[in-house]
Amino acid sequence: MRAVRERIPVVVQRNSRGRRIAARGLWTGAEVVVTLGVVLLLLVVHQLWWTNRQARADAEHRVQALEREWSAPQGLQDGGSGDGDGDGGGGGDRAGSGRAADSGASGGRSSAGRTAPSAAPRWDQAYAVIRIPRLGLTAPVAQGISKHGVLDRGYVGHYPGTAQPGRPGNFALAGHRNTHGEPFRYINRLRRGDRIDVETRDAVYTYTVDRTLGQTSARDSGVIAAVPRSNVKPYAGYGTPGSYVTLTTCTPEFTSRYRLVVWGKLTDVRAR
Repeated sequence: MRAVRERIPVVVQRNSRGRRIAARGLWTGAEVVVTLGVVLLLLVVHQLWWTNRQARADAEHRVQALEREWSAPQGLQDGGSGDGDGDGGGGGDRAGSGRAADSGASGGRSSAGRTAPSAAPRWDQAYAVIRIPRLGLTAPVAQGISKHGVLDRGYVGHYPGTAQPGRPGNFALAGHRNTHGEPFRYINRLRRGDRIDVETRDAVYTYTVDRTLGQTSARDSGVIAAVPRSNVKPYAGYGTPGSYVTLTTCTPEFTSRYRLVVWGKLTDVRAR
């Protein structure tokens, strides 16, 4: 008879310690990924929701404060015009903004026949309200276009060096398209004939949308010139003096690479 060989099973023991280290490493990596995801989500929520909520509340409060100030007797208006907004950012641009405002509001008569204000708005001071019925937009207009003092507060900023509301020249404005109240989020929806109302202490100036420029360089200063005309696309703009309004914002959305421009002409002035 043949001898039956008995096979002895061999048990191979794997390195359990190595498995534990690998598992711990995978778990730690997963925790890091989840934590980073949560942090990024919080940043997105902060930028897209919280900054809008905060800026819109600030802008609404400012509009209400201006309306109360304008409806008060003239003596109270003169005595209580300070609202603290003039202490905002602006740094070295303050002197330049003063010169610009002087050139745009240095006396004379408005198209309504009323004396235009001789005092320039303080830097970062909200002094007007813009209303665009098609967009359901109501926002304060402040002097200057600094981010901290104006745009990030949900305000629309007035470009220093351009005309004041109702005056001959170009009343040029800037506003965020995304985050921080995003007042100019949907100005791409404006069409020829749409109304833009700008209210000040003295009058309501109505501009009618006339032309748009879907995209131009962020350095295209021609779009906010006294006679607005693009330096990049010379066919876009005007060739004769008048009383214009210019709305500018970033495009495409969530970038600041280019500028979107909407132009309008002054068509009506109503005294308050």
